[in-house]
Amino acid sequence: MDQDEDWDSPVNIQYQPQQQYRKPMTSNPDDLLMDIDSRFAGMVIGKGGAVIKGLKKESGAFISVLDSDTYGLKTVKISGNPKAKEHAQKLINEIIDANDPDKIKQKLMEESQQTAPVQSNFDWDELMKEEAENLKIRLAAMPPIIKDFYKEHPEVTMMTDQEVEDFRMSKNNIMIKYIEENNVRPIPKPVLKFSHAFQDYPEILEEIQKQKFETPSPVQCQTWPVIMSGHDLIAIAQTGTGKTLAFLLPAFIHIDFQPTPRSERKGPSILVLAPTRELVLQIESEVKKYSYKGIKAMSIYGGASSGKQKEVLRKGVEIVIATPGRLNDFVGSGAIDLSDVTFLILDEADRMLDLGFEPQIRVSLLRVRPDRQTIMTSATWPPGVKRLAKSYTTNPIQVMVGSLDLTTVNTVKQDILIMDEEEKELWLDDFLKSCSPDDKIIIFVNRKVTVDQLSSDLCMKGYIVESIHGGREQSDREMALESLRNGEVNILIATDVASRGIDINDITVVINYDFTKDIEEYVHRVGRTGRAGKTGLAITLMTRRDWGKAKDLVEVMEKSGQEVPPELQEMASRYEAKKERDRAEGGDRPFRGGRGGGRGFSRGDGGFSGNRRNNY
Repeated sequence: MDQDEDWDSPVNIQYQPQQQYRKPMTSNPDDLLMDIDSRFAGMVIGKGGAVIKGLKKESGAFISVLDSDTYGLKTVKISGNPKAKEHAQKLINEIIDANDPDKIKQKLMEESQQTAPVQSNFDWDELMKEEAENLKIRLAAMPPIIKDFYKEHPEVTMMTDQEVEDFRMSKNNIMIKYIEENNVRPIPKPVLKFSHAFQDYPEILEEIQKQKFETPSPVQCQTWPVIMSGHDLIAIAQTGTGKTLAFLLPAFIHIDFQPTPRSERKGPSILVLAPTRELVLQIESEVKKYSYKGIKAMSIYGGASSGKQKEVLRKGVEIVIATPGRLNDFVGSGAIDLSDVTFLILDEADRMLDLGFEPQIRVSLLRVRPDRQTIMTSATWPPGVKRLAKSYTTNPIQVMVGSLDLTTVNTVKQDILIMDEEEKELWLDDFLKSCSPDDKIIIFVNRKVTVDQLSSDLCMKGYIVESIHGGREQSDREMALESLRNGEVNILIATDVASRGIDINDITVVINYDFTKDIEEYVHRVGRTGRAGKTGLAITLMTRRDWGKAKDLVEVMEKSGQEVPPELQEMASRYEAKKERDRAEGGDRPFRGGRGGGRGFSRGDGGFSGNRRNNY
């Protein structure tokens, strides 16, 4: 995976009137050169070059980002005819303006200096108020949006504050609040059953009955009243908790009851952004389970024919589910019009940030009207997600189900085996021989080459397996997942491209053949089993190289009520002690742990036996 800039890094750049971040100049008659602050270079380029590719398509100019002679700056070189160069420059300026927190103040300062004498005590609050008024004027020219479709059911109204609190506690400790603490608007009470939320929408209730759902999930109980009352929402909950349906059913109602008729809208009404192709396809599949008033949905993602996707768009759809990279390409080329999007969902926002998609998200959302309703879901609440929420939501309500701490579900039994790397293959063969034909197993590894090697080895031993990783064609990946769903195969080998986005409720075993790169991915891998109220088993194979992650793993297992093996506890203690010794001996020098028989723990000093195997 390409390395992206760390968008969470704090930037403290003071505005200096004499310095221009973007100074257009020409070194020869054919080229336009723009100096930009280096922190914006990644946003102009985008992950895998997706943004700059879209800029080239939209403007018709050739664009490249070069090193500058000035520290802290990059030079954007633009070639082409004058009109194309001018258009490209304008697009790049829009990207920078949309991402520079100092730009509004800078612009307002310049405007005020043209109309008023210089003052030593500038009234920034008044200027920001002016900008807000300008925004209101622009919005007034747009067709109106209706967001509030909720009427509280009498049974919900009759609930006392104590009954509401007790119900939230019983539903996995639902916690709800406004992000802005000074907001005094009442927070909607939760619903206890489907009819409480959709009493005025019988066709929605009919669709729910077709799916044979019995009761709403905890996240649905609280988010439906919030969304249908017109609030922006931030939903923090682990995967597999019903978040997709939580935003999907209100989206149907939102589409159907807008003042602008569906036939007069220039593009989709609902935009869902998700981090991976698999999750995009999963959401599309979920939408297509419901036949509400002919609403059509489509997915947009890389690795599939863009021509076919554009053809479906031209025929008209109400819901678009997209990965940020492919959507950015379509926006840049004019293949999709987002001006009629009134309901935006950023699904698994933490994962999108992890994958470096923030630049594409920001560029694409410039085309979405700012007064839309915004729903953001995330499994965690890190600083990057908080920043995204502040940028794209208005007075949001946060609904959190469970704890903000990383925990795995208690329906999954977690076993940790510590062994040498060369012992893994033999252990896996022994384990697979003991499995039932009814078991469905996902084996996670960290590298594409390991997927291919392990798949080949298991096939040679007579196992029927499928595999997915980022290097396979999208059609092959979809076929592999479908084969696992329908039981044609019962073993899938995958990289973390599949740790989120697999919606298969009967996975019985997850095997972490390689330990995850971070503890967050461990939680998401383990979450592929034990879904929909069923139990599951997660087995993790750890080697000495993984001892730096032992402490985090111990914490996750303890919070989930799992039995922590003594060997893992000892591994964590030894690593922490080693770090302390290295600090005392060498100050802040980098610490490298546990490779080979070097300075990590070893078998000869009362370490860990690689022969520990449980019987399953």
